[in-house]
Amino acid sequence: MSGYPIYLDYNATTPCDPQVVEAMLPFFSTHFGNAASKSHAHGWYAEEAVVMAREDIASLIGASPNEIIFTSGATESINLAMRGLAEVQPSPHGHIITVATEHKAVLDVCEHLRSKGMDVTVLPVNGAGHVDLDQLRDEIRPDTLMIAAMYANNETGLFHPIREISQISREAGVLFFCDANQAVGKIPVNARSEGIDMMAFSAHKMYGPKGAGVLYIGKRDKKIDLAPQIFGGGHERKLRSGTLNVPGIVGMGKAALICRDRMADESVRLAGLRDRLRNSLLNIDGVRLNGDENNMLAHVANLCFDINGGDRLLKMISRMVSVSNGSACSSVTQAPSHVLKAMGLTDMQALSSIRFSLGRFTSEAEIDIVTSAVCDAIARLR
Repeated sequence: MSGYPIYLDYNATTPCDPQVVEAMLPFFSTHFGNAASKSHAHGWYAEEAVVMAREDIASLIGASPNEIIFTSGATESINLAMRGLAEVQPSPHGHIITVATEHKAVLDVCEHLRSKGMDVTVLPVNGAGHVDLDQLRDEIRPDTLMIAAMYANNETGLFHPIREISQISREAGVLFFCDANQAVGKIPVNARSEGIDMMAFSAHKMYGPKGAGVLYIGKRDKKIDLAPQIFGGGHERKLRSGTLNVPGIVGMGKAALICRDRMADESVRLAGLRDRLRNSLLNIDGVRLNGDENNMLAHVANLCFDINGGDRLLKMISRMVSVSNGSACSSVTQAPSHVLKAMGLTDMQALSSIRFSLGRFTSEAEIDIVTSAVCDAIARLR
């Protein structure tokens, strides 16, 4: 990528890798068959491509292919996991535990389930974004169905202690659901060995196309029953009906392979670039890091510009760099980030914070240009 504005909003979405686009193109034209068409070669070819992609995606997260359910993206996967589990219960009552810094896709589903009679406990976090595991244990009840906690936060990059949370859930006989949308493809994730029962992620966060996602449903320890949210044909083990998005699924499979092969090197490179940006900006008076610098994704820096006019900084640099001050799914409103407010920031501090998220096509020269642009904007504000 080149030109202006420089793109540093990779947590919102990533560009398709050129190899992904190349892999997808034949399935828009030459190999356009419906993967559910079992009586001719066009359908067989499409089905084979889906099978291969399912295997490649499963290998990325340490799963079996039959544990992969294709959806339109992480939001649909979250709805299928959470609403699907609630709707197969013998009564509308039950209990779900989640965290105040979860993505709105999780929190909004929790509010929907609450309106249907489900009890929901939303755990607070400390100033760095960490949840209290002792409090989590204390909140588990006999009717608790699920703990929903994300792998890595989309705004701050903070990791939750996934293995510890999964251990707590297993000791209590409670399902553990994980929104891993920002983690899969960026860091090693092994759903099975980490004790995750269900996990959601999407292609467009790892250099694949928009409109393709996965819900991992583990099969090793227990059978997980879910009520489908989309009906009409019984595709994807009768959990998600609808003609499969073959080009998108092929693209997601290719993206998974590329991420698997490049993940280690990319993490080291991006951590260096992120630190170059973060350390330069933290030298400015009134700038501080949101989150825990020792426990976050290598490509993310969420900085609070607690200076006069900090809330105008994003607008001032928007022609030079594409960044955000919160989740893309929440940016349709001008409300301050619920994640940062849960961490104790004021409304003004949250609105004066900027998330820089780097990616595969970010260069050192771009980082230096952005750093200079931010410094110049702050000088003008002052």
